[in-house]
Parts: sequence; structure tokens; C-alpha cells
Amino acid sequence: MQHTDIMTIGELAERTGLTTSAIRFYETKGIVTASRNSGGQRRFMRADIRRLSFALVAQEFGFTIKQISVQLGTLPPGRAPNKADWQRLSEQFKVHLNERIARMERLRSQLEGCMGCGCLSLDKCELYNAGDAASSYGRGPRFVYGDKSFRSGS
Repeated sequence: MQHTDIMTIGELAERTGLTTSAIRFYETKGIVTASRNSGGQRRFMRADIRRLSFALVAQEFGFTIKQISVQLGTLPPGRAPNKADWQRLSEQFKVHLNERIARMERLRSQLEGCMGCGCLSLDKCELYNAGDAASSYGRGPRFVYGDKSFRSGS
């Protein structure tokens, strides 16, 4: 493989470890954008290696393809992102990760409080039964049709 700024889909697959079908999937989601040569074959920029690698890492952190695509869409088109571009993008992802970590820590605190209370009551448990509007109909699973409540299976 020659060192150029343009790559075939096979070369990109080799460099990223992805299959060509996975690359085409990421292309449909806006993660990478291919140009076409005179024969209609896809050509990718060398910078797409980093875009795909970033997408794979971001997915490991729990980000959706849509979230990743939106963020990668803020990178400059027509040129390889530079260090400042990637730094800005990573800062935005850190904000989302910090928010997720805070939510998980709150959940852990509630769980520790729940384990410590010992009530074992599904009627009173704020963690298990928080905001359960169907509890006013009594115990068990229910389907609600109009003004009537029917127990599941009846």
C-alpha cells in the first residue's frame, strides 16, 4: 500500500480491522464519507482511520451511533481533523461521560440505601417501585383499557 491521503475501502478495512460491510454501514450513518473514482469505487481519506477508530472507542463508552455521528459532524469537512479538533471533541464527550458517571453514582447511593433499609417491600420501595402509577389497582401485572383494569392472563 502506498502512503497517500486516499484509500480504498479494502485498505481502510485492513487499517481499522473492520470489515468492508461494517465500513459501508458506518458510511450510511455519517461516520465516514466516501468519494467515488471514475469507476464508481469508494475512496476514503486517510483521516477516516481516526474517525472510525474514534467511533469504535466511543461505542465502548456507551455512546450511540447517532451521538457519535452528530459529534463527528462538527469536525471540519475536506481536511483531516487536527489535534485541536480532536481535543474539542473529546471534551464534549467527557461532559457526557461525567453526567453518566454522576447518574450512576446517584443510583449506587440509592441502591446502598435500599439494601441497608431492609424493608423488602415492593409497595414502599422507592428504588424498585418509584412512580408506579399502576400500584393503585393492586398487586400483579395489569393492562388498562379505558376505565377498566384487567389482570394479565384473565
